[in-house]
Amino acid sequence: VFGRLYSGSSQGVVARLFEAGYQDYDVVLDNIMEAPLPLLVALDQVQDPGNAGTLARTLYAMGGAGLVVPRHNGVYLGAAAAKASAGALEKLPVAKVANLGQAIDSAKERGITIYGAAAGAENRDEVPGTIKSNRNATEQLDVFHFTPRLPAVLILGSEEDGMRQSLEKRCDAFITIPMLRQFDSLNVAQSGAVIISSFARGALEKASSKAR
Repeated sequence: VFGRLYSGSSQGVVARLFEAGYQDYDVVLDNIMEAPLPLLVALDQVQDPGNAGTLARTLYAMGGAGLVVPRHNGVYLGAAAAKASAGALEKLPVAKVANLGQAIDSAKERGITIYGAAAGAENRDEVPGTIKSNRNATEQLDVFHFTPRLPAVLILGSEEDGMRQSLEKRCDAFITIPMLRQFDSLNVAQSGAVIISSFARGALEKASSKAR
């Protein structure tokens, strides 16, 4: 358990701290359109604090609206996460929810699109942090060619188990990351960064086309 809280050098003492504090989930939803990129990232069973911090760093830099973590079996946002986030966790809205499925339902009721990360058809089980099955998908979208429907929630699953089926069934579409080599080269923070960046690209392109 100690190693999950902090993997670096220590004197055997660690405290769970999150100085910025959690925000109410409904407030985060209310304010989603105020972000440059109206995208929330929800972490399902992600345990590594470094990956969570890195995702927060990417999401904040790309203008994201916030991070959502489950109260139970969720990641510890302590020293390791804060270090990996390079200060982003002090600025990015973070909501902790008792039931992630119900939280996703609340977002859907507000008309927010729900995306899940999924591996490509040829290497579905090769990309960490993706679902193991996408049989319920109504759409599968190539991360390099899709136009995001915003506002949105992106669900990222754990590297070991992927996304739970109960959350998979709630997704409106799945985003695939085509890989040109059969090589397990992306962890959940890296694959999340690719997808978040694609959301930002799509939003910028859409804004540019409206401005013309």
